[in-house]
Amino acid sequence: MDEKNIRLTEYSKFSGCGAKLTPAFLDKALCGLNQPKYERLLNDFSHAEDCGVYRITDDLALVQTIDFFPPVCDDPRMFGRIAAANALSDIYAMGATPITAVSIVGFPENQLDISYLKDILEGALDVLIESKTALVGGHSVKDSEVKFGLCVVGTVNPDLIWFNNRWHDQDVLILTKPIGSGIVQTAVRAQIASGEEEGRILAMMGTLNKTAANVLSNFSVHACTDVTGFGLLGHLCEMAIDNPIGMLLDVKNIPLVENVPAYASMGLIPTGAYTNKESRSSLVEDFDTLDDEFGLILFDPQTSGGLLAALPEEQAEKAIAALRESGIQASIIGKTDAAREGIKII
Repeated sequence: MDEKNIRLTEYSKFSGCGAKLTPAFLDKALCGLNQPKYERLLNDFSHAEDCGVYRITDDLALVQTIDFFPPVCDDPRMFGRIAAANALSDIYAMGATPITAVSIVGFPENQLDISYLKDILEGALDVLIESKTALVGGHSVKDSEVKFGLCVVGTVNPDLIWFNNRWHDQDVLILTKPIGSGIVQTAVRAQIASGEEEGRILAMMGTLNKTAANVLSNFSVHACTDVTGFGLLGHLCEMAIDNPIGMLLDVKNIPLVENVPAYASMGLIPTGAYTNKESRSSLVEDFDTLDDEFGLILFDPQTSGGLLAALPEEQAEKAIAALRESGIQASIIGKTDAAREGIKII
């Protein structure tokens, strides 16, 4: 086999977080799954949170998450970097600090040279070093597809956790990265997007949400999550779970990656966008007023997407300025309203 011509993305049917199980399928699997109530367990899988949280002392809790997926690109080192940044993002979305990680590897050792795995691990280690997170071990299995990710543990003060569904009335919703990476990846696979476009999207996905979280920690964050495999609207629906306060989503202010509308109009839309839409669009008021392609963009699966944070309206201007000063393409995309429930398109 000619090692120079190997494309990692050919070893998987899906790409990145687009490989997630559909929300509807996952809901059915979790439905009725009960566990005992543990006094120190502050958060589990029941509210679609980004991490589980376990209190150790009055001022210390452990935060735990896991993320892994097939390659998003053919460069193994960049794939490792993006997979690590994506896994760490859940920790930052909770307002926590990552401390340790273990790797999860699926690898076709009889088909790919070991150098590919080494490069994946080195790319991940680059990000772990950047985040000051120690790689303490891992587990690997033989697989027909390449898969990689991390289980990450972090720490947080229990009183300072950013839960995903506790926004207040008159909060604004801030997004820290543009959306559309799944559509651009589809265009790359179809050999329509340019190498320059791919480079920009990979750099965005490989950027940690650490800086965004650090900036936001200076403000009163009431709720936060990160935008990944269920798309912007899918994760916004999760934020609305058990919250009686509604959200007005200003779709004209949602930042898009360059050329995403054009690629969507060409049908270059990942399967995950359609399944996300099928599972969650009925929860969004006036969703049917959107163009078909734009509606799918809002459900486009993101890999290592941005943070989605709700904070008081009076802090919005300073928060946006601070984020942009730190090089983050942050935008205000919505506002909460206690006079309604659920999510409404405006």
